[in-house]
Amino acid sequence: MTKAAELAGSARLLLGDGVVHLDPAPAMFAAMLDGWATQQRARFLKADTIKARIDLVRRFAHFTGQYPWQWQAQEAEEFISHLRSGTQPVMVSTARGYQNGLRLFMEYVTDARYSWPAVCQERFDAVPIQILHEWNTVAHTSEYEGRPGRRPLTYDEVQSLLDAADARVEEIRGRRRKGALAAMRDATLLKTVYAYGLRRREAWGLDVVDLRRNPKATDYGTYGALFVRYGKSSRGGQPKRRTVLTVPEMDWIVPVLQQWVSEARPLFSPGSHPAFWVTERRGRLSSRGINEAFEQARNDAGLPEALDLHCLRHSYVTHLVEFGYPEKFVQDQVGHSYASTTAIYTGVSDEFRNRLVQQSLQQRHASLWESQK
Repeated sequence: MTKAAELAGSARLLLGDGVVHLDPAPAMFAAMLDGWATQQRARFLKADTIKARIDLVRRFAHFTGQYPWQWQAQEAEEFISHLRSGTQPVMVSTARGYQNGLRLFMEYVTDARYSWPAVCQERFDAVPIQILHEWNTVAHTSEYEGRPGRRPLTYDEVQSLLDAADARVEEIRGRRRKGALAAMRDATLLKTVYAYGLRRREAWGLDVVDLRRNPKATDYGTYGALFVRYGKSSRGGQPKRRTVLTVPEMDWIVPVLQQWVSEARPLFSPGSHPAFWVTERRGRLSSRGINEAFEQARNDAGLPEALDLHCLRHSYVTHLVEFGYPEKFVQDQVGHSYASTTAIYTGVSDEFRNRLVQQSLQQRHASLWESQK
């Protein structure tokens, strides 16, 4: 069995035997954070995830004015209570994320295999304890805990959004100003995000070579599918890959992409750059640039500010369901591991539900009619 002192992130390795610190408490806390970061890197977690968790623990320590071996459950409860107060109270999902992050840190420093309890007992006559439990953390009672204003767009709203993006191109051209080409790129980008239900990073990572043929839809040529290589990863794994098929209800995207690839994109002079969405500086369009493209079109269309780029993905899921596609097909199209996740994304319209009710009534009356013959 591996000894505790040999584990990456253990106290003995990080502190060193025989080392005496002038200010031992801050040194111990810094070593704990370094060790936890090492442990998370060993699990191949993303650098951004690790940094966010470390920052959270530092923020909590600053709030309490104490060190982990001094923390009690009361400090965690007061921290969340503080975040709930003020003019911008924390959301339930954010609070749960903070609690989970702190709980994971406390699991690490209370694990005897990493020696932190023994070292803290030796040097401070106190040991860290788990401060977050089922009885003082947010209960998961609802599948969706996001902002209420974040929802799928209606068909009319999607049309207004895309029309606003196209109108911006014509407006810039009419003023004879620079930026018409970038506006055309942004309009094409938003149409692609909706037509394939892409996440922001998935759209960001598209290359020209990711265009695919679909043998069952030869009319679409090389625009029969998109090969997504930057899907959402999980548990420190690599980005997931999937192929998203062009569906007939969205095949208006085919000529849009054809025009972009053959006519508009070459005007950026991208050379050998592989990115599907390029900038005037011959680089890949940033995630921030993608967000700004949506926000510009949303504001021009007069849509609610609560709507963001991800709402187009929610719209795609909802509209595929309303088109009558099976749940498993929709789930595979958007790359969800579980059907329950796809269900959360779905927000069918009253018109669609009324249509289902009418179909059910017609079938029922037809059955009654046949039985009375």
